[in-house]
Amino acid sequence: MLSAIIDLLDCPVCQGDLDIDESTVICDRGHTFDIARQGYVSLLSGSAGKLHSDSVAMVSARERVLGSGLYDPISDAVAELTLGPVTLDVGAGTGHHLARCLAAVGPDARGVGLDLSKAGARAIARAHPRIGSVIADAWQRLPLRDDTVDTVLSVFAPRNVAEFARVLVPGGALVVVTPTPRHLAEIVEPMGMIGVDPAKPERIGNTLGAAFTRTERISVDHTMTLDRALVADIVTMGPSAYHLSENEITDRAEALPDTVDVACSVTVSRYEANRPA
Repeated sequence: MLSAIIDLLDCPVCQGDLDIDESTVICDRGHTFDIARQGYVSLLSGSAGKLHSDSVAMVSARERVLGSGLYDPISDAVAELTLGPVTLDVGAGTGHHLARCLAAVGPDARGVGLDLSKAGARAIARAHPRIGSVIADAWQRLPLRDDTVDTVLSVFAPRNVAEFARVLVPGGALVVVTPTPRHLAEIVEPMGMIGVDPAKPERIGNTLGAAFTRTERISVDHTMTLDRALVADIVTMGPSAYHLSENEITDRAEALPDTVDVACSVTVSRYEANRPA
């Protein structure tokens, strides 16, 4: 809940300290932000009207896939690389991976689940009692105070490198999950999905290289046996859903065999922020 993490946040308007007053988050200069009845707060610095965010259908599909246990090895690897009691998940989706991290770290752990989607924020708010759910734009200044976070998670999500470095404590960790070209390869063509660019790992390395150094890496590679409904959910929960209709996804899935073996293949990396010379 928000009360568990309110001391980590700051005002998106003036960067002042925040507190909770009944159903409102308020800063010391009087800027106020309503807490939704589902328990999340929007700390967007401007309008989100033109920004793309996950729909209810996308979030529901993600909850079903993650609830099936298919991606548990990814969650386990992320939790293994998480350091310290305070974790920020940027693009937290449903809060599933963040909740697993808190459970692994222990009873003093707490987390900020940040996402642009209202549907995602609702799911994050119910994922764990020590997670605070915040709507914010990952590409803008994050509504967190400097040097407050022990680990930042980026699981199939945007990477605002400068902001990650700003909010991390000295010696803090950035944990990044990236798909390999083998990830879901068996269903990319038949489902009309967006494939993984083979140059993506190099691009990520170049993006992070100036600010972070990789200190550890775990390869997660296993075969998932999916029925048609799970195939449809995996497509629906990801970026391919932005250019495929629900009917197109269903029709393509119905053309598949009853079950199909599909690769889950990702790299989970931990980075440490480079110290200024």
